[in-house]
Amino acid sequence: MKNTLSIALTILTLTVYGQDKYNYVQFNKIIEVAGTEYVIAHIEDKGKMFKTINRYLLFINTENGETKQVDFPDEAIINGIEQVKIDSLGINLILVIARTVDLDGKKGIDWNDPAQIIILSPDGKEKTQLTENKFFLRTWTVNRLTGTIIVTGHYDSNNNKKYDRTDKNEIHIYDLRTLKITTKL
Repeated sequence: MKNTLSIALTILTLTVYGQDKYNYVQFNKIIEVAGTEYVIAHIEDKGKMFKTINRYLLFINTENGETKQVDFPDEAIINGIEQVKIDSLGINLILVIARTVDLDGKKGIDWNDPAQIIILSPDGKEKTQLTENKFFLRTWTVNRLTGTIIVTGHYDSNNNKKYDRTDKNEIHIYDLRTLKITTKL
């Protein structure tokens, strides 16, 4: 009876110790949004065994303290956050490069999954995914004269989950004012 009680109490103690009260928040980066009163904090909530429970960008209004949270899948990989500000064309947006889709279905998002370009308004209230989930983004650049973003990449046309000769390489041009594709080459 004593052994059973001791084992039960030990299991209870270990279970209680491993609960959410030992979670912590990790701030990965804080970015100023030029020309606005906002800053962006890239935040990850970590839980047991340092597993990410929640990943998001927090837009903070530095004048009044109001915040807007933009969520991403827990396993998402955010590769970059950049502001694109072209005053002459009235463009001011936040460009996020992230892997947000488990395309290969191999237990979560990893480096073999495609990256997407996600466009956010400077206050975080509007969110638009620019590139398709199945498009494997390779490189990109912004043309500040025309207000376009040019991306290169490929589609896995034979669905073998790897890049090979049969995959279709393309160049896409998107208008940053309308957030629509204008050309596929």
